[in-house]
Amino acid sequence: MDPLRTAEDVLNEKGGDLVTVPPETTIREAARRMKERKIGAVLVRKEGKIVGIWTERDLLYDLADEGFDPTTAVIGDYMTTELVSCPYNTHIYALADKILGLRLRHLLIERDGEYIGLLSSGDILRASLQLRTEQLKELDKIVQLEYYDQWRWRKKQKK
Repeated sequence: MDPLRTAEDVLNEKGGDLVTVPPETTIREAARRMKERKIGAVLVRKEGKIVGIWTERDLLYDLADEGFDPTTAVIGDYMTTELVSCPYNTHIYALADKILGLRLRHLLIERDGEYIGLLSSGDILRASLQLRTEQLKELDKIVQLEYYDQWRWRKKQKK
């Protein structure tokens, strides 16, 4: 595993594309699409541009609002419009720092001003743990007892 893994590497391993809906999509329909795709967020696209994100946590909060009806409420009225992103070449540990520091669950990845993917905190955590595991395996190879046995100081024998 490459120690310099980036957001693009994680996206390539994860596969999938951006799941988007138009702003006039009902909350129920957006939730249905999320369930079908087994994802925790959808992006809102208007005139070809990503303008918002709506997540499973948003649904939880929206349901607590008096008078909220997911069959008539449209996602454009409930989406988050302050999008947080990172460049495609951001190192995996920098991604982890960002999601932890900003308490995010989803992070858009961009290249040349275009969004190319969406990583969840789980995607980033998984990739980070995989990298750490590989690094520990490499260290374990170096620190094997046989390695030290080969370098043991031996007394010089007199002739």
